[in-house]
Amino acid sequence: MTEKQHIMIKGVKEGLVFLLDDKCEFAVLLDELQYKLEKTHQQLLTGPLVHVHVKLGTRQIGEDEKERIKSVIRSQGNLMVQSIESSSAMQDGANTAPAGPHVITGIIRSGQTIEHDGDLLLAGDVNPGGTILCSGDIYVMGALRGVAHAGVNGRTDVIIAASLMRPTQLRIADVISRPPEEWMSGDAAMEFAYLYEGNMQIDKMTQLFRLRNNPIKV
Repeated sequence: MTEKQHIMIKGVKEGLVFLLDDKCEFAVLLDELQYKLEKTHQQLLTGPLVHVHVKLGTRQIGEDEKERIKSVIRSQGNLMVQSIESSSAMQDGANTAPAGPHVITGIIRSGQTIEHDGDLLLAGDVNPGGTILCSGDIYVMGALRGVAHAGVNGRTDVIIAASLMRPTQLRIADVISRPPEEWMSGDAAMEFAYLYEGNMQIDKMTQLFRLRNNPIKV
């Protein structure tokens, strides 16, 4: 197979970013992805777990295609897909008001990862070892005891809110939370985390109006 340039792989602080050409056929893209991982980047497949963020450009794909991309990457050693994003969706979202959070119910258990493009409202708990990755806000109507990463595409104006804030780690864009023990306020009130001058802060949900007029639109 002749080496193509439909895929670029960049190393970043968080792991790897796969930049996929949005003009070529999807089948061609998958073939090259598998080829590059098997023949060109064997050095990436040893050592500790490597997180991968896939950027699709303006290409819009469904869940089946996303699963096919994940399957190819996951089959190669220690690579773990953290996000698959289309830039057009992110750009459009930056210029228009969000339609409202996507609502899911249940418990995110250890080893489970939920990914969403936009705002997400979980009616349930996030157990230790569970992870939420979201390009917008994260609202947990329950206990947040796992990992929550809002603004995975780089947005810094997002928040992470929970009825019970006991996270293993909070992250907004590239800013990681303080040590977990510092979140043990003992306060039963719903709280939210946000960025202020590049630092993560926490406050009671009743103070959200200082940042937003209408954080949730129904």
